[in-house]
Formats: sequence, structure tokens, C-alpha cells
Amino acid sequence: MSSEINPVGQSERPPADWNVLVTLAEPTYRAARNLLARWGRLKRTEYYNVATIAVADTASFLQEFGAAVEQSPGILNAMSHVVPFEHLFEFKDAAEFETKAREIALTYVPRLIGKSFHVRLHRRGLKGTISTPTEERFLDEAMLGALAAAGSPGRISFEDPDCVLPIETVGQRGGLALWTREELKRYPFLGAV
Repeated sequence: MSSEINPVGQSERPPADWNVLVTLAEPTYRAARNLLARWGRLKRTEYYNVATIAVADTASFLQEFGAAVEQSPGILNAMSHVVPFEHLFEFKDAAEFETKAREIALTYVPRLIGKSFHVRLHRRGLKGTISTPTEERFLDEAMLGALAAAGSPGRISFEDPDCVLPIETVGQRGGLALWTREELKRYPFLGAV
């Protein structure tokens, strides 16, 4: 995973105010904030049980947080999912979401050659603006088309895929990453299946 936040397109404000999304139960916010403090400041969002954090290096964070969970599995009593992202982007509407998400997703094509995968979108806000199943299909098809054009087809699989591309939105900001089967097994807190 890259340590760099890669915004796509131009925006009035950079989306670098978060690169990790955390879901938790409200009574555990203080515990989660204390547990994550060594990596950055946990911030509430306008969405119920969703918080964000900006870490200096997402790859290091994933390894360090994973090691902390291995040593003290009870950490996950305070948080359901902790998801770092390689790419962040802002969008104004569904068309811009599709354009930017597709542009980023296509950067993963070389890593998906000959592999099974699927896109998983968790949308917060934008009800009636962005359809989760429609966008997942759109991005799956865009990547299948790019893989076929490269002469190295991939395939969509929802049962034990080689890779999952999670996209999380918080209002009009999105994060996207690619997780391998091994990473998903090693870091179950990613919750991207």
C-alpha cells in the first residue's frame, strides 16, 4: 500500500484531511480515540458511528495497527472497521464520482491481471444520488474491459476473491484502495468483503 495520498482531479480543498475511515459504536468513541491517538487525531463525522483519521503513512499504519490488534485483540471491541485508503478524491455529483472513481480504479488493472476481484462501495450520504449496486457494477465492468483490452482478462468473484477494491464515501469525499485475499485474512478489521 502506498504511503502517499493521491487526489484525483482539482478541488477547492484538498481531501487530505483523512485517509483512514473508522466505524465504531458511539459509546466506544473515547476508547477508540485513545487507542488511535499515537497515529493521529480521530474526528467525528456527520454520519452516525463514522469517524476519520489522517495518518502520516497508510502502509505503516496498517502494519502497526495490525500488530497492535494481534497483541491486544480487545482493541476491536472499540472499533468495527478501520480502513486506510491509498487514494482520496472529492466529487460534486454522481457523474464526477464515476469519473474519478473509474480513473483511480483503472490504476489497479496491472495488479488484477488474471485475478478475481470485486468492488465494494460503502456510501455515507448521497441517498438518491449514488446507487451502490449501480456504481459497483459500473466499476467492475470498467476494470474487466480494461483487463480484456490488455489481453489479460480478470473475473468478478464474491466468494474468496483474490482482491477487493473498497470505496468508502463520507459525504462528497471518497477513498479507494485494493486489498488482497491475504491482507483481508491478516487484517479482518478492513471489513472490505
